[in-house]
Amino acid sequence: MSASQRPRHPLSGDFPFTGGDRMDLTAVTPMLTDRDIAIIELLGDHGVLTTQQITAAFFGSRHTAQHRLRLLRIWGLLDRFVRYRPGFGSYPYHWVTGPVGARWLALSRDEPAPSLRAVRERRDRLASSPKLEHLLGVNEFFTQLLANSRAHDDRHLLRWWPEAATANRFGRRVNPDAHGLWAVGDQTVGFFLEHDTGTEQLDRLVRKLDRYRKLRADGGPGFPVLFWLGSPTRETNLKRRLNGTDHGVTVATASRQAGAAPWEPVWKVHGNGRHRLALHELPCDPGLPGPLNPTWP
Repeated sequence: MSASQRPRHPLSGDFPFTGGDRMDLTAVTPMLTDRDIAIIELLGDHGVLTTQQITAAFFGSRHTAQHRLRLLRIWGLLDRFVRYRPGFGSYPYHWVTGPVGARWLALSRDEPAPSLRAVRERRDRLASSPKLEHLLGVNEFFTQLLANSRAHDDRHLLRWWPEAATANRFGRRVNPDAHGLWAVGDQTVGFFLEHDTGTEQLDRLVRKLDRYRKLRADGGPGFPVLFWLGSPTRETNLKRRLNGTDHGVTVATASRQAGAAPWEPVWKVHGNGRHRLALHELPCDPGLPGPLNPTWP
């Protein structure tokens, strides 16, 4: 075999190692950084992130992010896919856990390791899901918070639970798109996120508040419910539906149009005049720990 034909070592990063699913986990573990582990854990918990989202949350430059993500894919820790948009071309890379990464994550949590078939099916389900854009929108909200916390030492995303975990931890009484805890200095706010894409009737959004009210009445926390809306018009119309009724919980609305960031003073609290608040300034009553109220940090 000539030198040009000789297979290179899969860890060299010189070529896309398509056999990443057969990598020995012990061979790649010593090369994992804390940042690598955090990326794998986020993808395990939240399904999928784009290159841009991972870059914002963890890296100082896109070039550095692309280089590291490529290595993690070569090692089988991550995988990726793209989706075509008719008339617009392809989406950016969408990253998910790869076979080795999924195995590492499961074993590190003392869970059964998934089969290669299961890992690939999870990737394919995400790639073909009609809810992918919604999921990416939810994850964009939180990766923006992570990026902001990386830039400011006094800001921290203390908790980010996805939809299923949130429902389970709050007794399946509510079903928000996600739950988080955001801290700035000595101020911490818990919140439930409702990421709206405009597909649901506004009256349906308002009816969701009844479940949050019942959770609060039964011993759950008094976290604000955030409606993160796609346009100022959508926000205005929702506020009209909210008017005239005490919903029993704090409700805040904001439009993500024109590059608004979730930590900025963009949140309009229902019944609190025209003044808008930053995320950490929103009214929040953590309540007391109990069956319907996970421990406050």
